[in-house]
Amino acid sequence: MSSYFEVSEYQSRLDRATDRCRDAEIDALLVTPGPDLRYLVGYHAHAMERLTCLIVSANGPHRLILPTLERETALASPISELDIELITWEETEDPFRLTASVLLNAKQVAVEDRMWAVKAFHLRTNMPNAEQIPAGPVLAELRMVKSAAEIVELQAAGAAIDRVHAMVPDFLQVGRTEREVATLIAEAIAIEHEQADFVIVAAGPNSASPHHLPSDRVITHGDVVVVDIGGTTQTGYCSDSTRTYSMGEPSANFANDYAELLDAQQRATASVKPGVTCESIDAVARTALTGADLGDLFVHRIGHGIGLETHEEPYMVAGNTRPLEPGHAFSIEPGFYRAGSAGARIEDIVVCGPDGPILCNDRPRELLVVDTGDNT
Repeated sequence: MSSYFEVSEYQSRLDRATDRCRDAEIDALLVTPGPDLRYLVGYHAHAMERLTCLIVSANGPHRLILPTLERETALASPISELDIELITWEETEDPFRLTASVLLNAKQVAVEDRMWAVKAFHLRTNMPNAEQIPAGPVLAELRMVKSAAEIVELQAAGAAIDRVHAMVPDFLQVGRTEREVATLIAEAIAIEHEQADFVIVAAGPNSASPHHLPSDRVITHGDVVVVDIGGTTQTGYCSDSTRTYSMGEPSANFANDYAELLDAQQRATASVKPGVTCESIDAVARTALTGADLGDLFVHRIGHGIGLETHEEPYMVAGNTRPLEPGHAFSIEPGFYRAGSAGARIEDIVVCGPDGPILCNDRPRELLVVDTGDNT
């Protein structure tokens, strides 16, 4: 399986970025290694102290400034088939001065959001007459609407993390620590994806901490265990899915609360369609949980965008009045958390399709009861 899209996909992205620069009267985008560079040209460059910088020009040729020793790696990417001039620099040269020399007349440049601060400062020093602004408003607008090819990759990432969740009941054993289970899950994610990005295994009272780090707490019969996991595939697209497990049959109160959570998650998912606002997705679940006396225990937004990063635009949160468009991809992950007791979360990745939601995950969302062999 290739880690690249068709060259036409990248050319389209470059063309749209160029158009947005012209519309915003930006002379150039300056993009260093990271998700924005991979998005625009497919070059998954290593972020390091040496400067690699793509210059997307509004009214001129696009250029890639890079160390000589990185030239062959760059040419192995789609860059070799795109209309981009490669300008290399030697170890004794100043790459920031070199970058400035090809942008002598620039009055406004957009610096990508993930650029190291020290590099942004060096560029500012060498381009005193050019105003620096964040590139996020340009690039985020492009990246948040996924193409058909990207949706396929997100579905593949979702299927990969589903396969890992299918293994989790075997990993969850009374007597194992959260950390031991997390290690097994991370190994499975790396096999099903290209790399594991994060593993949350939160058992018992720890399940009430949404971003709990796996610890040496031993899993016991009667525990609720929240498992929130994600990885990155070969093409760079991310997965993120949460399921809640019960070590043996749960209490009646917890089972009732979980049923309300499942209802809220399903209602929010069903509400996804073009034209509804991002904040409305959050409101649907929050209203349902509030009606079940769980609203005060839902302490985070319902979701975040996903793509080449686990968290990116658009965010499903109160105050975000952006209307959904076909191609917006995001998580829907309501939860409730009782400090010192237990918590639960259900998370799927959803794409806004032309007629409603397209789900990237297909594992059961009901509370998953793990047989501990304890019948007392």
